Amino acid sequence: MNRLRMFALLPLIVLLSGCNAVVLHPSGDVAMQQRDLVVISTVLMLLIIIPVMALTAFFAWHYRQSNKSATYDPDWDHSTHLELIIWSAPLLIIICLGAVTWMATHLLDPFRPIGRTAPGQAVAHDTRSLKVDVVALDWKWLFIYPDYGIATVNELAAPLETPIDFRITSSSVMNSFFIPALAGQVYAMPGMQTKLHAVINKPGVYEGFSANYSGAGFSGMHFAFHGLTKSDFEKWVADAKSGDSTLSRKEYLELERPSENVPVKKFATVDAGLFKAIVGMCVEPGKMCMDEMSAIDAKGGLGLAGVYNVLPLEYDKYVRRGSTVLGPKKSPVASICTKTEPTGVEADNDPPPRSLEAIPVVGAGLPRPGLSSQPAAPQRPSNS
Repeated sequence: MNRLRMFALLPLIVLLSGCNAVVLHPSGDVAMQQRDLVVISTVLMLLIIIPVMALTAFFAWHYRQSNKSATYDPDWDHSTHLELIIWSAPLLIIICLGAVTWMATHLLDPFRPIGRTAPGQAVAHDTRSLKVDVVALDWKWLFIYPDYGIATVNELAAPLETPIDFRITSSSVMNSFFIPALAGQVYAMPGMQTKLHAVINKPGVYEGFSANYSGAGFSGMHFAFHGLTKSDFEKWVADAKSGDSTLSRKEYLELERPSENVPVKKFATVDAGLFKAIVGMCVEPGKMCMDEMSAIDAKGGLGLAGVYNVLPLEYDKYVRRGSTVLGPKKSPVASICTKTEPTGVEADNDPPPRSLEAIPVVGAGLPRPGLSSQPAAPQRPSNS
């Protein structure tokens, strides 16, 4: 009989062997605080769930038909004491759960710089954080270290007990940047920049991946995150700088193309304005950046010419990637600036001159070409 039980439990053991409890045993202080929030919330909810389940089983057993000793009271309909217990206990638990969640929501906000590197170890005012720019590509991860001028593909490293400031974006579709041992997941979206602040406290190699499905090569979007001592991190940076590869804008456009199961690659130098161009979706030479387009829209827009201010990705088989499905197949206008590399249009500046004068400007607040910007004064009625 014991052998039969062992064989019956064998499939369950095999299934449980594939579980990874890294979320409950993280190596970063932020992830530890998130773990504590999950545990506290679970315990608070169990305080009401377990008694309800136990009493449900007790009532079903105690008031069964065969139990003649149970009190039969068909006219019972109210008990003040029972009502107080039923409503007060869940109310107190909800108040506690709401207070804990509200505090943790603000203290663990991904945009909020961390105030400590470990329990009882506050971050000093002169501490220099590690800045890392994260780009989700199809289907690999690009990490840029602006302070060191290097970049890596599918490999990330950080020194222990050092605050890490992540700036996260995507090249095409939404992904989710997630290192369970370090901190919670944060979405990466094209044309937008999100942030994450974290710290790693224990040395080791941890798994990072995308937690949001993004296409055919999604299953290969894994990378290794190395928690290193400061001396080992300096060696890791020196190793990346020892190569001769450069991540220019041209190289990035090649790297951006969809590819699966990409091996680790390191770049000794990086274009200084690459990440800003990626966020602005204007890596291609001469293409208008999003901040420029937003500044023009704030001034009133470009009318019908603005419809063509989208340059699709060359490798997109549908030709409309990143633009509306109902839009034109080709977008001839990539930029209206006279500069070869637009650097941004401030909101206080006038919109740049248009090259398509055949199409009138119909945006809000802008007059038609050749007309006065002042509205005509209303004519006074005649007395005759």
